[in-house]
Amino acid sequence: YMVGATEIHEHRQMSDLTAFRETARTWLAENFPASLKGKPPPVPAGFGAKFDGDMKLWQERLGEKGWSTPTWPAEYGGGGLSPEEAAVLREEMRTAGAFNPIGGFGVMMFGPTLLDIATEEQKQRYLPPIIRGDIHWCQGYSEPGAGSDLASLQSFAEDKGDHFVLNGSKIWTSGALESDWMYGVFRTDRGSKYEGISFMTLDMKSPGVEVKPIQLISGASPFNEVFFTDVVIPKENLIGDLNKGWSIGKHLLLHERQGIAGMGGSGTRSYELEDAARDYLPMEGGRLADGALRERIARQKMLAHSFGLTAHRFNEEAAVHGPSPAIGIMKVAWAKMNQEKDELMVEIMGNRGLGWEGDGFNDRELARTRSWLRSKANSIEGGSNEVNLNLVAKRVLGLKGY
Repeated sequence: YMVGATEIHEHRQMSDLTAFRETARTWLAENFPASLKGKPPPVPAGFGAKFDGDMKLWQERLGEKGWSTPTWPAEYGGGGLSPEEAAVLREEMRTAGAFNPIGGFGVMMFGPTLLDIATEEQKQRYLPPIIRGDIHWCQGYSEPGAGSDLASLQSFAEDKGDHFVLNGSKIWTSGALESDWMYGVFRTDRGSKYEGISFMTLDMKSPGVEVKPIQLISGASPFNEVFFTDVVIPKENLIGDLNKGWSIGKHLLLHERQGIAGMGGSGTRSYELEDAARDYLPMEGGRLADGALRERIARQKMLAHSFGLTAHRFNEEAAVHGPSPAIGIMKVAWAKMNQEKDELMVEIMGNRGLGWEGDGFNDRELARTRSWLRSKANSIEGGSNEVNLNLVAKRVLGLKGY
């Protein structure tokens, strides 16, 4: 009887997924603009991008459907899909050449954390704009004297009864210059290192907020310093209990590492190593003449594929049990894989991969140089490799002395 019941359940599940696949395929055919096929934006809505034309139309349609966050609860505007249905949706979007134009820290980190710990009122307030890609969030964590030891932060939010008054600064704040709101951790009690930190949100247009970009070796400025001078934060912007924000901040970092690691196994196919090899290196009989380089490219492709499968398994487990400290392993692996890929790409392109400016290089070549330099930060951002490995040693392996 039990075997029969299991078979009936699996049959019904397969039937339901088949029906959903047809629904998703039909909806995409009717709503995804054909002009955008295979052309995802370099920056998503919710992470500083402002769209117009067909891209704006696609953002609005997908956001209204809730499929920008397919497994988030429908009562907050999400798709309300099961993990299995979400996987089917990804397959159908890939087949259609469609993509998710909505992302950013709200989708990757803040939203999942709210779903875990926020009040119903806060979920209703914050989640729908994140799902639609209407708000760009930045993360206020690191400070000049509080990087790896984040709990040493000193930005102080003084309790004034019906509001807080914030003074201090944050550093390495990604996307702060374009952001609408910040979530972050701030000291609310100087008497305790860990028990004196609170998790709050603040409007970046508030009087007293100043943002200064930090110039990087790649020439870009995604990171910023943010200064707070008597910034008023309403009490309703406190997430969780007063002075209990340290555990929330740590929990959000698990989602951050989950999101960063997941980037290595997703996305629309772009200009790859084999494309560069065909464009810049000698070919014999339709294949790369350098056998050793062929092997290195194949190894990198296999590593990326296996990483993608493992990241998918981590995501499935996180959907059921929440993010695990073991995701730190994937964060370290992603950083190493991405840096090695960029190094190999520059090697394949030769001096064409080292252009900085001028008409002697095309846009793709100039972008590759900057991408290679940008990847140097992969092993630092989202927690350095050393910090992640120590956390895995302590929280996953249970090793003493870490």
